[in-house]
Amino acid sequence: MNKTLSNNKIKVIAIVGPTASGKTAYSIELAKKIDAEIISADSRLVYKGFDIGAAKPTKEEMDGIPHYMIDIVEPEFEYSAGLYKNEAKEKILEIHNKNKIPIIVGGTGLYIDILLKNYNLPQIEANHALRNELKTLSADNLYQKLYELDTEATNAIDKNDRKKLIRAIEIITTTGQPLSKTRSIDESEYDIEWIGKNFERKILYNRIDKRVDIMIENGLIKETQNLLKKHGRIPNIVNTIGYREIISYLDNKCSLEEASDLLKKNTRNYAKRQLTWFRRNSEIKWDVYPEKLKK
Repeated sequence: MNKTLSNNKIKVIAIVGPTASGKTAYSIELAKKIDAEIISADSRLVYKGFDIGAAKPTKEEMDGIPHYMIDIVEPEFEYSAGLYKNEAKEKILEIHNKNKIPIIVGGTGLYIDILLKNYNLPQIEANHALRNELKTLSADNLYQKLYELDTEATNAIDKNDRKKLIRAIEIITTTGQPLSKTRSIDESEYDIEWIGKNFERKILYNRIDKRVDIMIENGLIKETQNLLKKHGRIPNIVNTIGYREIISYLDNKCSLEEASDLLKKNTRNYAKRQLTWFRRNSEIKWDVYPEKLKK
């Protein structure tokens, strides 16, 4: 497998798909096979302490393969897609200069497309008056407002993620355009091989349910308590799937069984949004295995 093509573009492999689709194990197997290193493309793995709740790969799971863009900032930091693009580009070049292949692995579609498809985000200054007005609305009302402004945009945003909902409304209101029209695309800097991981829906949902059960068995409640004790109820904790549901349990708003069921439901809904995003990319080859890749 050529690491650089005749057009001088760096060869990059992207492994994408919904949560619990086996991307991590697959990418590590592939990295060992082709002498590659891994760059995470997950908006929650950048945060320190988001281990069990974000399904962060352990050192044992990494099996000696270097991983980047994991555990780089504290949860108080408002990490952005723009920052991710700049820092991940540096990691791609760093890996390439070691004569290894960069593998981008994750389920955060915006991060992946901004990095690899060279999306340009709208340069919209913060409208603090609008933000303050929107912050008084519930998550349901924000979601409904966005739905009325740009129905398609709601397909990619968690209806409980107030930060993303507010930013989307701000961009659409300022530009007067749907969110998809505010992002321009330049030619990619990379030669990309797209690999999609997924399962038939029933199997995927069973994998999600089992993962949630394992998370709780492995200490998700204690991890949530530790994060709250260290950082308080900051948005990046209370708005993250996994911690949000356990916080409801800790607040005695529901039983542990109810929190677990809600976490499974919310994760399944998140997987649907991920698949909606990735299915727009016709270049993705779904469920391609390492032995079928060009060497």
